[in-house]
Amino acid sequence: MTDENSVGATTYVPGRYGVVSLGLMGGSFAKAFAAAGAEVYAWNRTRSTLELAMIETVTGELDEETIPTCELIILAGYPASTVEWLECYAPLVSPGAIVIDTVGVKRVICERCEEICAPYPFTFVGCHPMAGTQYSGFARARATMFKGAPMVVVPPAMDDLERATVLERLKTLLSPCQFGSFTLSTADQHDRNIAFTSQLAHVVSNAYVKSPTARDHRGFSAGSYRDLTRVARLNAPMWTELFLDNADHLGRELDVIIENLSAYRGALAERDAERLEGLLAEGDRIKREIEGR
Repeated sequence: MTDENSVGATTYVPGRYGVVSLGLMGGSFAKAFAAAGAEVYAWNRTRSTLELAMIETVTGELDEETIPTCELIILAGYPASTVEWLECYAPLVSPGAIVIDTVGVKRVICERCEEICAPYPFTFVGCHPMAGTQYSGFARARATMFKGAPMVVVPPAMDDLERATVLERLKTLLSPCQFGSFTLSTADQHDRNIAFTSQLAHVVSNAYVKSPTARDHRGFSAGSYRDLTRVARLNAPMWTELFLDNADHLGRELDVIIENLSAYRGALAERDAERLEGLLAEGDRIKREIEGR
């Protein structure tokens, strides 16, 4: 982060927000800020969605005139479009402002966005709100989406005092969203964990419903089916970008689950009750240990 006094004066309006992309995430941020009475300016690739949001949520369009007036700008698009927008508009962001993203991978995004922002006197902070649904689009967004949810934060390289100051400002600016916690992480630690907690779950759920039996299950399914298939419904273009940007960590998680599934399959093929019971008991034990009970 560059010393803003050496580059130019701050031009942002305190507490004014900018949101880039009004999908489920960006729309929920915009609605949370608007519900708190804040001014929100937005950019969206599809004009009709922006016009819909301007009816009761968004104050106006995020453009060359309003970008410099925002204290916090949230990049809520797909990975490639997030980088694309920042490359185009970074010169307009006010000195002293904060820009964050909401992308579900951090190494690629933080490296590229920090590189883009390096010449400018504002701060980029990698972020990932751990909330969402299997649905997408502004119509599904809601002001309470992030209430009680964790926010993972990947701060840029800076001294301890500067980092603490930026993080306190960020927490204050995000207070209308009512996040339950803020977890500091490195980009690699984030991507390694998210490969297991989110990406693998989406792959497994998406693959699970490809069974021919899925088309004939009605009347035979309850909670187990619903829980395992919730995230089979997904935004394929977006998740393709996310999976490929985290292919190394996700690939290792897939190797592990394939190996474990092969063990269950082997026990079934051999009718080995002792081995099968041991595998099941091991999974039960690990789950209880993780939950602390």
